[in-house]
Order: sequence, then structure tokens, then C-alpha cells
Amino acid sequence: MVRFILGKLRYKLLREQKVFCIGLNKTGTTSIEKSLRRLGYRMGNQAEGEHLLKSYISRDYKPILRLCYKADAFQDAPFSFPFTYIILHEHFPEAKFILSIRDNADQWYDSVVRYHGKLFANGKVPTKEDLMKSQYRYPGFIWEAQKALYNITDNDPYDKSALIDYYNRHNADVRDYFKFNSNFLEINLSDGEAYGKMCKFLGKEPQENGFPWLNKSGQ
Repeated sequence: MVRFILGKLRYKLLREQKVFCIGLNKTGTTSIEKSLRRLGYRMGNQAEGEHLLKSYISRDYKPILRLCYKADAFQDAPFSFPFTYIILHEHFPEAKFILSIRDNADQWYDSVVRYHGKLFANGKVPTKEDLMKSQYRYPGFIWEAQKALYNITDNDPYDKSALIDYYNRHNADVRDYFKFNSNFLEINLSDGEAYGKMCKFLGKEPQENGFPWLNKSGQ
């Protein structure tokens, strides 16, 4: 009987004690991940999450939900993909959700293009061919992700209007969905008080003075 009660308690805690960072990549998610680790959270395996791209595209969320039971906190793909947060919130209603943003959409776009250029095109704006040749995760993963997320064409995988619309729409949809939810926090890491706000939101004692500045080359 005691084992049964403890099992139910553990299951309840597994469902409740989750943190999902649902800001887009290049909004400080790597810095947030590092800080969450220092606060004692077990972070989800990012590579495993990114390999679930095909599940997301087919709207099969079961593998994504199974991944959620392997750790406490998660960021980037597929957790930052459009509307995944709705499935996560329905399954983990007591979880904490953090939306990280940049100062503006142009800043985010420039950071994405610069970072991808460094990784996939020797500093240039990557072409479809560059992305398809990339071995990141598996051949063609980056192109597959671009096509799945952004309204782009083969000739212009970094169409500025398409990507900026995606950034603005994602943030607006997240804000609208969580507008009456106290388990939601929006932060901009350029705000000197952002780290303190996150710790207070999570009920954790700060372990440092602020967020570590990571991936500087992609800023």
C-alpha cells in the first residue's frame, strides 16, 4: 500500500514539476538551459528532441510526451515549435512555461541568419543546397526543419518577411494562450532583471548574478 501511494505521488510530481522553455532558438535558450542546470533541473536531451522533428510534422505528439518523462526541463526543438505548448500544457497542467524573446524581430532574424551562416555556409547566407548537405543530426535535417516551420521557398530559405512573421506570430500565439495563466513567464535576457524574475517564477534561490552569455558568435 505504501509503495502504491509513493508511486502515485511520484507520478504526480513527474506530471507537475516540469519547465518548458518555449521561446524560439536564438532567444537565449542555451543560456537559460545552463542556468536551469545550475538551479538543479535535469535537462532534456536536445539531440533526442530534435530527432522528433518527423513526429512533430506528422502531429504525432506521443514520442514528444514520452521524452518529457525523462527529465525536468526542456528547451528548443520540438518544445519551441508552434502549438506544441498546447499539447504540453494539456498533459502537464501544472508545468511552468517560459517564453524567451529578443528586443525585436529583426534582431532575432539577424541572429538566426548569422548563426546558420557560420554553421552551414562559411559565413554566408545558407542556400537550400547548403542546408540539405548539412550533417547536423541527420542529412537534410536543417532544410526539413526550415520547410516545416517557415513559409519559405526553395529559392530563399531565409526569406526575411516569412521568418519575421513566424517569430511575431509564435510569440503572439503563446501570449494569447497563456494570458490568464500564472504558470507563464515572458523574459528578454537583455533585461538585467530577467534572471531574478525567472528564479522567483520557479521558486528557486538564485545561484549566480545573471544568465551566462553563451553562443556569443550567434548573437
